[in-house]
Amino acid sequence: MNIENLIAPNIREMHPYVPGTSVVEMAQKLGCAPSDLLKLDANENPYGPPPAALQALAAEKALNYYPDPDQTALRQAIGKHIGMPAEHIVCGAGGDEVLDLIARLFLCPGDAIVDFPPTFGMYANAAQVENVNYISIPRRADFSLDVAAAERIITNYKSQITHGDIVPNPKLLFVANPNNPDGSLISEADLLRLLALPVMVVLDEAYIQFSTQPSRADWVLKHNNLIVVHTLSKLVGLAGMRVGYGVFPLDVAKHLWKLKQVFTPNSAAHVMAIGALSDPDTLAEMGRKIVAERNRFCESLSELGWLEPYHSEASFVLCKVTKDFAAANGRPRGLVVQQALEAQGILIRFFNRDPLRDCVRISIGTPAHMDRVLAALKTL
Repeated sequence: MNIENLIAPNIREMHPYVPGTSVVEMAQKLGCAPSDLLKLDANENPYGPPPAALQALAAEKALNYYPDPDQTALRQAIGKHIGMPAEHIVCGAGGDEVLDLIARLFLCPGDAIVDFPPTFGMYANAAQVENVNYISIPRRADFSLDVAAAERIITNYKSQITHGDIVPNPKLLFVANPNNPDGSLISEADLLRLLALPVMVVLDEAYIQFSTQPSRADWVLKHNNLIVVHTLSKLVGLAGMRVGYGVFPLDVAKHLWKLKQVFTPNSAAHVMAIGALSDPDTLAEMGRKIVAERNRFCESLSELGWLEPYHSEASFVLCKVTKDFAAANGRPRGLVVQQALEAQGILIRFFNRDPLRDCVRISIGTPAHMDRVLAALKTL
């Protein structure tokens, strides 16, 4: 029997999302201890979770029981933290589960996702998993959104269906703010233009705490076609525990509960998240440290003369490699830099596709981490 023929065609043909490399796997590859590696390829918090989160986990005695399926205490803690009513909040095992739930809730055969690449790859992945159309509206050279193109495409769809044409139905529109991988922001005026369109706008604010722009979570109260997604993997330092949530209009949230796995996030994630959110001062201080180090690192890169950072409002910096290396042997510039740093135990992300082919993305660590990166880059 050919088992491949039993697999759903859209899944069989899709390209999997490629996450950052695990420290253990890379340490084995390089023949070193995991503690010798500097992992700056997945935008994790270099300071780890606040002490209150670890203390809460150590004190938890009920891990033999299932977590609260209604996430009551967790949603209340999140609501207090962001200033939103808990009934608008639905949690999941990381922001990725929340994004997956949104796609499953809205999309049917013949529908389409509207996306603005280059951006977080899970949006395109959702279109493949749900077997729907994917409408790509490339960002401009400065990574700003082509909002006029989105308006034109969605408006044209409404015009075409009146003539009986079969065209993809744009239903979900994803925007990362700040955008990953470059850290750019969408303006308030552009967001309002997108919200005026007859689609559900999903605003992914995974890195908003590192930006100069406030969260738009409270906009959900006045825009019934807006969903705002947050994660506790970045600023809160719980990437390994997988905690994310969405802020939803109530008419959306009531249906999302029908789809959601009953016991996510798990009990340990519940107590650690609640503990971390109970100490907003520590979270704010970590955010300030990361932003300050991001700015210092970008200034220091000017000494190299061949690695140009894009302005970032996130916890990472996208840099364009402007130099051809003598030993490249046909390799893309970004790959040359990534492999050179990897040989020194530093993990960063490179991109092997246009328009990012000559770019690398470097997560922001502690000052000592970034000094090590700068020293390694100077050896090139």
